Amino acid sequence: MFIKYIIEIIIFLGLFTLFVRFYAIGGAINAVFFYPKKFQHIAIERGLTNEEYIKKRHSLFLSTFIPVILIILIIIIGVINKADTFKNAYFQSLLFLEIMNVFDGIVIDKIWVAYSKLWRIKGMEDVPFVQTWKQILIKRGILALIWIVLSVVIAGLALLVNLIFY
Repeated sequence: MFIKYIIEIIIFLGLFTLFVRFYAIGGAINAVFFYPKKFQHIAIERGLTNEEYIKKRHSLFLSTFIPVILIILIIIIGVINKADTFKNAYFQSLLFLEIMNVFDGIVIDKIWVAYSKLWRIKGMEDVPFVQTWKQILIKRGILALIWIVLSVVIAGLALLVNLIFY
């Protein structure tokens, strides 16, 4: 069972990463909403983007990313893993979300963004764009608390899906 969870988590994180990458198609400026606010404001001042475009892209990301990731998670827990108790479904949900949280902060924010040319924006080379450890820890700490609560909803939905399919 442990190996199965590891494989599922790797696939889940792969899908998460593909989703993030999708929003940077055409250049990182299309995903500037991922960057710190200070960086966004400088990009706007330099005429590389505008606040309306950033808000539009961010809204588009949230309106597609959140439902897709949650549906995938509910399918993994309720259909593939056949969670049959709330406790089981809750802990699976929390496990996946917290691992995604740490992965996003370390692998995506501190490694991929910091070292890949993909995330460099022409005209912004002189502006720091990688989040500091303090920024990451604050954001990840807040998200960790949100995942504790959201896992209750996901667990309930996964159990409902389990009942429908089984």
